[in-house]
Amino acid sequence: MTIPRSYDTASEALNDLSIRGYTASFTITDDGDWLKCNETALELSPEDFEINEIYRFEGITDPADEMIVVAISSNKHHLKGVMVNAFGIYSDTNTSKVLNRLRQHLKNK
Repeated sequence: MTIPRSYDTASEALNDLSIRGYTASFTITDDGDWLKCNETALELSPEDFEINEIYRFEGITDPADEMIVVAISSNKHHLKGVMVNAFGIYSDTNTSKVLNRLRQHLKNK
């Protein structure tokens, strides 16, 4: 994992990550087992990716504004991109499940 930078907002983090080559946007498939690259529509295994950076943003006045921005990359697929998820009561269960698989993959290296 690289040394994280400091950002005041999620949009600031997303803009900087894009400039640094994290241009793909990833979501989770409906079954919650695969990463979907929104630009290519490919469904990819989380085990092929590593978490490079994680940023957590807390909503100052609204808990619905709390989110996590995760920069991920895959040497196998030559992709770098981001995943965004809320946290706390607003988090998406499938995204959290895949993030745990990514973290586990990182720990096994």
